[in-house]
Amino acid sequence: MRMLISAFALWLVAWPAPAEPLRIPAPGGEVILPTAADRRAHDLMRYAAARRVGDTLYISGVIVYRAEGERRDVAAFEGQVRRAFDILARTLKASGASFEQVAMINSFHVWDGPDFTGSKQQQFAAFSEVAGEYLQAPYPAWTAVGTSGTLGETGIVEVQLIVHAPARKP
Repeated sequence: MRMLISAFALWLVAWPAPAEPLRIPAPGGEVILPTAADRRAHDLMRYAAARRVGDTLYISGVIVYRAEGERRDVAAFEGQVRRAFDILARTLKASGASFEQVAMINSFHVWDGPDFTGSKQQQFAAFSEVAGEYLQAPYPAWTAVGTSGTLGETGIVEVQLIVHAPARKP
């Protein structure tokens, strides 16, 4: 099962980004699907990469994961966090928003999982340090909680954003 989920995740992200994000009208706003992989996830797994309702943008969780062959130490984890934040940045950009507009971060941490060998404190410190490369003061609200796992088998953290981003005028 672990191999199947990992293969599915790789299949989802292996496709090139379309020229324009797909925007699907939805009650109160729209669904935003920046990439072909996001479109497939929407159709197959029934979730949107981003959903705008009025001036609020909800960004679905992005998993910080250890890919096959990657190390489990703090330095490798920092790169894995950057990879996730780059995906979040792409989704924000496709939605007409930026990290400056992030109002709330929810992060769900697997503190004692097999894919990170550091301590809880090391994981949070490394995560916070990399997040600081993308976020500037004044910082968003942030809730970090521990969990027993993520949907991705090698997931270490899942990061979800809530953004105040006034809707585009037609």
